[in-house]
Parts: sequence; structure tokens; C-alpha cells
Amino acid sequence: MSTAGLVVVGAGLAGVRAVEGARRSGFTGPVTLLGTETDAPYDRPPLSKAFLTESAALKYLRTAESLRGELDVDLRLGETATAVDPATRTVTVGAEELPYAGLVIATGSTARLLPGMHGPAGVHTLRSHADALALRSAVRPGSRVVVIGAGFIGSEFACSALHVGAHVTVLEAADVPLVRAVGPAMGEALGGLRGRHGIDVRCGAVVEAVMGEDTVEAVRLADGQVLPADVVLVGVGAAPVTEWLRGSGLTIEDGVVCDATLNAGAPGVYAAGDVARWHNPTFDRSMRLEHWTSAAEQGAVAGRNAVGTGEPVTCDVVPYFWSDWVTDRIQFVGVPESDEVVTVAGSAETGDLLALYRTGDRVTGALGVNQRRAVLRLRLMIGQHAGWQEAVELARSTTVRSS
Repeated sequence: MSTAGLVVVGAGLAGVRAVEGARRSGFTGPVTLLGTETDAPYDRPPLSKAFLTESAALKYLRTAESLRGELDVDLRLGETATAVDPATRTVTVGAEELPYAGLVIATGSTARLLPGMHGPAGVHTLRSHADALALRSAVRPGSRVVVIGAGFIGSEFACSALHVGAHVTVLEAADVPLVRAVGPAMGEALGGLRGRHGIDVRCGAVVEAVMGEDTVEAVRLADGQVLPADVVLVGVGAAPVTEWLRGSGLTIEDGVVCDATLNAGAPGVYAAGDVARWHNPTFDRSMRLEHWTSAAEQGAVAGRNAVGTGEPVTCDVVPYFWSDWVTDRIQFVGVPESDEVVTVAGSAETGDLLALYRTGDRVTGALGVNQRRAVLRLRLMIGQHAGWQEAVELARSTTVRSS
């Protein structure tokens, strides 16, 4: 049996950052990184953007050579962990019981599908390199594309499909899109940005069935309307990959439940990225985030804490995500739940929106369209528990206004 060291399950962003965090903290013991895909760890955000419209290659987070050479990692691609036993400190991989001193669970999430969506060819999700390749091959000029779900992935894909000349319709079951991400007021405001880019979004549209024998032919709505379709993308959220943890004794509640240090309730076991539900000290609440930045930040903390090179540190994160719609960048920091949302400048239609979210006398969120500098400065202020008036004054002084 090999010497126990750090085992990281999941070779995405959080897993790679966990390896880097462990090495950066001074850990010199053995590190094993397991990934179910055969590709070296790659960046996922471009998959719904430039990758679909250009013949772009994957953007690797680190090459296999870099992981094995520079970081001295036992990189195992195409291998899947099926169980973990905190009592014996082992991870099951095939027929092998892999020992660990520290474990980071970074298995990410998988795309959700609606009932009845497993039938005809032409129904896609978008989470992996293989998904993006299939969509890039399927979408052509003149293709009739239906996107189910008007979230950020669906909107980015819609922009990309329009760019290649497809006819795109986006269906959203809710009356207002993006409510979970930015709240109802700003979700409605961003509708103006969709209109600016010619995205046809139909809210209150409940999908009843996908029609077609071998290949998708149409989408039928609950009101009886039928939309012809050559390609259907289902973008209705993601579920954390936790099935393999059944029987482990770890608490699973829409993710692996962790404390403020990302410890999963067992000695040496930590979680990071989409799969982690942890207590975020910045907002004093439990959260599970599916954002690039938080996965990177959590991974670094989990890797450091898992190898025990110092006292465990807490993972204080101000949520941050961005989305690119053609030439416009949307950014959000903080949390959308608030007492009040105030538009400080601009609008979505003019492409210079900046809105602040107030909870009590604190700024707890900010949404910007093409307001990169202001939003990033506001992220720092939210992390510092800045007062509302101070944030408003900073926002007004750093706002970019459309000419």
C-alpha cells in the first residue's frame, strides 16, 4: 500500500487549486489528483463562449506535465472514486483502496435534466469539453435552437449560437429570469440587455415535452405551443456530485456540509468548489456556490487545511461571478437577498448599469454591466463590511458612463 498523503478527488479548478495550495503551504508529501475525464484539467467558462464560435483549443489550468513535474503529483485521469471511508482514511478507486492523510473532495456538479429529456438525439447539456464539442458540431447557420433556462449559461450559449447564424429561442419557466442569481428587480432589468443583443426570451414558458423519435424535432410547452427545434440545450442548473459519498457518514445536504474551514466533519476531510456547502463567515450563513472565483479560493484553503501544515484557516469569500454577452460583461458580487436595491448609474439597455444591494446599513451586493473597476472595488468593500453610504459614494466616483 502506498504512503498516505493528500488525495484530491476532482481535477477541475477547485482540485487543481487544492494541490497548489498544499504545495504552497510547504507540504512535501505525496499528492494524488483523480479526475474522471481524460483531459488534463481545463478552464470551463470559455466552453459556453468563444469555444463554441471559434476553433479554439482547450485552455488548460495546468498541463499534465506541469502537475507531474513541477508539483510532483500522481495524476490519474480517467479514474473515478466510488467511495470514501473516513474511519480507515481510504478512497476507493476501482479495486484499489487509496490511503489518505488529508482528503479534498472537489467533484463539482453535473447538469440537471428535466423529466423526459433523455430521449432523442439533439438534446444537450453544457458542462464538459465533450458537451461543448457536441454543441459546436450541432449548431450551424440556420439551425433552430431552443434553450431551456434563461440563466447565465443559457444566455451565453444563446449569444454564441446567434453569432454563428442560428435561430434561437430561450424558454424560462419563471416570470422573471435570474432571480436566484441577481434578485427579481435586476433580473428584470437585465432583460433589456437581452433585447439589445436580439435574444428572444419567453418567460412563464413551461416545457412539457421534447418531441421526436430518434432526433429532436420540436419542444412542446404546457400551453400547447410547439416550437420546431434542431438543437435543444437544457440549462436548468446543476446538482453537486455526491452520490459516491453515500455510506461515508459525511453530511450531504445539497452538497457536502462543511464548517468555516471547509472541514466536512471528519478528520482530514475537506471539500471545495461546486460540491461544498460551507459556513461563510463573511455573511454568517451556509452557502453553496457554483462560481469560478469561489472554487479557486476554496480550493486553495481546502488544500492548505487538509495537509495540516498550520492552524486551519477559515474560508471567507465574497461571491463573485461574471458573464459575457457578446461585447457586454455582467458582474455580480455579494448576495442578491437584500432590503433594497438601488441603481446608482446607467441601465442595462445603455450598457453601463451599476446597482447596489443594501442590507441594514451595509452594502452586501453589487451588479454591474461593463463596470469592472467599480464592481471589483465594491467586492473588497463588502468583504470589509463597509457601510452603505461609503459604498454609494465610491460607486458614484468610479462609475463608467455610456457616451
